[in-house]
Amino acid sequence: MSRIITVFGATGTQGGSVIRSLLSHPVLSKQFKIRGVTRDVSKPAAVALVKQGVEVGDLSSPTSVDAAIDGSHTVFLVTNFWETMDVKQEIAQGRNVADAAKKAKISHLIFSSLPSVSKASNGALTNVAHFDGKAEIEEYMRSTGVPSTFFLAGYYMSNYTQLFNKLEDGSYLLAYPVGPDTKFPLLDAAADTGKFIGAIVRNREKLLGESVLGATAYYTPRQIVEEFSTVIGKKANFVQVTESQYTSVLPPMLATSLLESNLFIEKPGYFQGQSLEPTLALLDEKPITWKVFLDTTQAFN
Repeated sequence: MSRIITVFGATGTQGGSVIRSLLSHPVLSKQFKIRGVTRDVSKPAAVALVKQGVEVGDLSSPTSVDAAIDGSHTVFLVTNFWETMDVKQEIAQGRNVADAAKKAKISHLIFSSLPSVSKASNGALTNVAHFDGKAEIEEYMRSTGVPSTFFLAGYYMSNYTQLFNKLEDGSYLLAYPVGPDTKFPLLDAAADTGKFIGAIVRNREKLLGESVLGATAYYTPRQIVEEFSTVIGKKANFVQVTESQYTSVLPPMLATSLLESNLFIEKPGYFQGQSLEPTLALLDEKPITWKVFLDTTQAFN
C-alpha cells in the first residue's frame, strides 16, 4: 500500500514542482500517493492535479490542516509570505502545521525554510521578514521533536525576468546595490525544487535534522550578465547602484526589505559561504543551469 505524502502549496511554484517530480519519478511515484493541498480546489491548476491522480485537499476550513495531514507519512510545507505580507500570519500557519504533524505522528516533515537574516547579520539587518519568518518557523519545528528536514531555496532564476531592464537601444541593464562579485545561489524553483525534495525523501534517515541547500551554483552579477548576453544575444551590463538609488525606484513598503536582503547576500552571504556540493551529490538528476534557464524562457523574446 502506498504511503501518503502531503504537499502544501500544491498549485504554487515550489509545491507544483514537488508534485511534478514525484509523479514522474520511477521509484517515488510507486512508493507514495500524493495529496496536494491548496486554498482553492476549483482553480484550473487544482483541477488538473486531480486529473493526474493527485488527491486535492482544501485549506479553507478551520480543521483543514488536521484533515490534510491525517494519515500522511511525509509532509512538504512551503509558506507564502508574499500572499499576505503578514509575517505573524505566516508563522502561525507554520506552527499550526508543525503541531498537526506532531499530533498525527508523521514520519517526516520537510519545510521550505530560509536563513535568519537578523541572526546571520548579528542584528545589523532586521527588516527581511520573508526570511526571518521562515527561520522562526524552523526553530519552532525543531523544538517540537517532529522528525524534520529543512530545504533552503536559493535565489530564483525567474526573478531576473523582472530584474533585467530593457533599454531603448535594445540592450539590458541589471542593477544591484552590491558588488559585481557577490555570490547569488541560483535556483530554477519551478523545475528543480522537486528534485531536491525527492532527494530528501529518498535520504530521510541521513537528512533528519539537516538543512539542504537548494541551488544549482553560485553566480556573480558579472557572470549573470555575461551568460545572459551569450545566450540571449543582446548586450547586457551590470551596474552597482547606491542604496538610495536602489530604494528610490521600489514601493516604499518593500524598499528596506529588498535592500537588506541584497546586502545580506553580499555579506555574510545567502548561505554564509557554505558549499553546495554535499546537497548536489544527493540528486539523481542535475539541476537547471542559468544558461539552460535563459535558453528555455520566453521572457526575453
